[in-house]
Amino acid sequence: MRENVTWVSEFILMGLTSDKHIQAGLFVLFGATYLLTLLGNGLIVLLIALDPRLHLPMYFFLCHLSVVDICYTSSGVPQMLAHFLMERKTISFALCGIQLFFALALGGTEFLLLAAMAYDRYVAVCDPLRYTVVMSPRLCMVLAGVSWLVGVVNSAVETTVTMRLPTCGHNVLNHVACETLALVRLACVDITLNQVVILASSVVVLLVPCCLVSLSYAHIVAAILKIRSTQGRRKAFETCASHLTVVSMSYGMALFTYMQPRSTASAEQDKVVVLFYAVVTPMLNPLIYSLRNKDVKAALRRVLMKNFEPKN
Repeated sequence: MRENVTWVSEFILMGLTSDKHIQAGLFVLFGATYLLTLLGNGLIVLLIALDPRLHLPMYFFLCHLSVVDICYTSSGVPQMLAHFLMERKTISFALCGIQLFFALALGGTEFLLLAAMAYDRYVAVCDPLRYTVVMSPRLCMVLAGVSWLVGVVNSAVETTVTMRLPTCGHNVLNHVACETLALVRLACVDITLNQVVILASSVVVLLVPCCLVSLSYAHIVAAILKIRSTQGRRKAFETCASHLTVVSMSYGMALFTYMQPRSTASAEQDKVVVLFYAVVTPMLNPLIYSLRNKDVKAALRRVLMKNFEPKN
């Protein structure tokens, strides 16, 4: 009976551990990681904005990806750091909903942007002569806009059906942040609708983009194998190596977790996934793209030389 159920005004987060010494260590570790994430992704955005040679479709999408990573990690990590220093780790119902919305929106947008980047790499390798015509500024804007729009709409739907669930007074979340599966586990009513929405959401922002990425790379691999020279194959592979590395990290764990919305996914597993996407991936993305990308490294050198060369 819906009239007998109640909602709570705040949630208590259990976090990773109750040991104060471990929490202090995690505060330092995650704090340093968060700063590296902001600096790395901020540097990518700055380089792409300042260097005209990086005003290309691939770097247009990379800029969006870096913005997403900065916002995504900022939606949860600062609160996590604050909770490491607090005895009672609470978050209001409203803030919980806001955090969930941004996490889902930004996470979905990132998966869709990776699919758009895969298409960009497909055109670059399989149809290089028409690359600038196919990947026009207008198409890039459309692909990026659709990624953001679908991410936001998907998040709005999933957040709404999740936050409307009554918990009958239960407000202890065995998690480090407000996350869909953790909130659904607290529900004291039928969650069939939520399970359907979670599965549909996983298909829209995970399974479909993953299939598109796989299809793009199937064509890319076939095109690379047709290249006769070893140097040509290596050059073609290097164009996709960074993106393929990020795609493998991003899609793998998410598909494993969110395609199984029932209780088969444990609370501890959920924590690992959230930490991976909120802390690890946003920090690694700029490192992968900068260390394995000659254009980005060259742009960094040019910017440094321009700003630090001695003036006459």
